[in-house]
Amino acid sequence: MTSNTIIINMDKSVFGGDSLGRMPDGRAIFVPFALPGETVRVEILEEKKRFARGKLIEIIEESPDRIKPHCRHFGACGGCQYQQLTYTKQLTLKEAILKDQFQRIGKINDPPIQPIVSSPQPMNYRNTVQFHLGQQGELGYIHADGEHLLPIQECHLPQVAINKLWPLLQLESDSGLYRLGIRQDSYNALMLIMEGDDPHPPEFSLDIPASAVYTPPDAPLTVLAGDDHLTYSLLDCHFRVSARSFFQVNNQVAEKMIQYLLDNLMLNKKTRALELYAGVGLFSAFIAKEVGHLTAVESSGSACHDFTINLADYDNVVLYEAEAEKALPALKASFDLMLVDPPRAGLTPVVHDAIKSLQPQQIAYISCDPATLARDARKLLHNDYRLVSVTPFDQFPQTAHIESISIFEKG
Repeated sequence: MTSNTIIINMDKSVFGGDSLGRMPDGRAIFVPFALPGETVRVEILEEKKRFARGKLIEIIEESPDRIKPHCRHFGACGGCQYQQLTYTKQLTLKEAILKDQFQRIGKINDPPIQPIVSSPQPMNYRNTVQFHLGQQGELGYIHADGEHLLPIQECHLPQVAINKLWPLLQLESDSGLYRLGIRQDSYNALMLIMEGDDPHPPEFSLDIPASAVYTPPDAPLTVLAGDDHLTYSLLDCHFRVSARSFFQVNNQVAEKMIQYLLDNLMLNKKTRALELYAGVGLFSAFIAKEVGHLTAVESSGSACHDFTINLADYDNVVLYEAEAEKALPALKASFDLMLVDPPRAGLTPVVHDAIKSLQPQQIAYISCDPATLARDARKLLHNDYRLVSVTPFDQFPQTAHIESISIFEKG
């Protein structure tokens, strides 16, 4: 054993995908790709006063839950953290991590964590994928070290049609592109979304039936082939989604989330609902059917355009194209229900102030980050809300991401 390596017993998994162990001096050490219960040899990469970070070198005692990863790139690619773990154990681990975040960050001793809702497809579930481009035009993902590109030959997360398409693409080293996205809709239609700094699109030819767009920053989108949008169908409801609009990546789990909201929210024809970060209207379309009035807020112009088309049949819906922080102070109406689906950073102080002012009876908080969710939950509890339930949904199998829906009620 060289001077910069050490043998560690791993204690538990933590949010982000690492496992945590203790060094001889008591400091925590975080090690990617190790599993709880394993004894491992670790190379120390970084040392701080209270913790260290290490690289897995050798597994001395292996966890019985460890399996052979599907992908040859696992351990080098930064996309997956749990392919070495059985899917059942992935679910158990995510429940435990979510509970830990509420206890440590939210200071909630016994959070009402419900059983996690699994993904019907643990592999090949993503309806979208985004590649970074290397200097020679090769497609890849960010390396697990976060510092450079890893060219790839396989990936088991995208849906089948996407996986058939991307290996066929040939990109020149001087294409001017730095990112390439591929989407597959509910009807197996495909779209290439090319990103580059030049306001003018690159030379382009496509021999397969797919739409293609070029979307430079701060400049209009250019359609190079086909359409500028795709169509997704969830629970028999159709959604137009433009190239620049966000949409949930796991269709089957998104349907389970929609049904959960319909089953657990206070929805009737007297309900006045407010939805922040409404996107293209995925949740709005189902809520609007059940409530008396829905006010939606979304800052993306592309998503707002899609929203108006997706909810064109509803005359009880008002959409504000604005950042939540700017729209909320202008809202004078009272609301019974608030639905929030914020970005990873969670709710800002302005949004918390608005909740304190509007005092909705029920809040549904859709989260993609347990840490910021736990922080926001603590603030809501201090504002006289009680946490009724937290239900995790495995939107992203094989990865450390944890999606959840929390229900808060007033009083």
